[in-house]
Amino acid sequence: MKLLFKQRFFSWFDSYDVYNDAGETVFSVKGELSWGKLLNIYDASGKYAGTLKQKVFSFLPTFEIYVGDRFIGTIKKDFTFFHPSFSLNCNGWYVSGDWVEWDYSIFAANGDPVAVICKEIFNWTDTYSINVYDSANALAALMIVLAIDAEKASRN
Repeated sequence: MKLLFKQRFFSWFDSYDVYNDAGETVFSVKGELSWGKLLNIYDASGKYAGTLKQKVFSFLPTFEIYVGDRFIGTIKKDFTFFHPSFSLNCNGWYVSGDWVEWDYSIFAANGDPVAVICKEIFNWTDTYSINVYDSANALAALMIVLAIDAEKASRN
């Protein structure tokens, strides 16, 4: 399943639309005013699907991932000098990225790919292509991409 994740052009808070190959909206993401990032994700019908919430008092950026009201894990930026690295405590997955922080892969504990994320350049807003191998993992993969994008934006 391929998803295209685009930040909305004019928005006071972070808001994104996520489309499938056919151009249909699969998820919408709405940022809310809070200490740290707080992003709520809704499915195509507008039903609440999950939340990505930044922990405010942590040394390195850390985000909690909720599917519905159920906590499923965290993603945390690791302290590194050259190669971006994130610790992921969610489903036994791990994340690996390139040095320019545009492309990422999410892997299962056994090394099987879960998703491949590529930043689309030459766009006015942040745009990512997310190839998810199992559509059941689409929401969790999206939230990981949102956390990585939020961490990058906080440095700019």
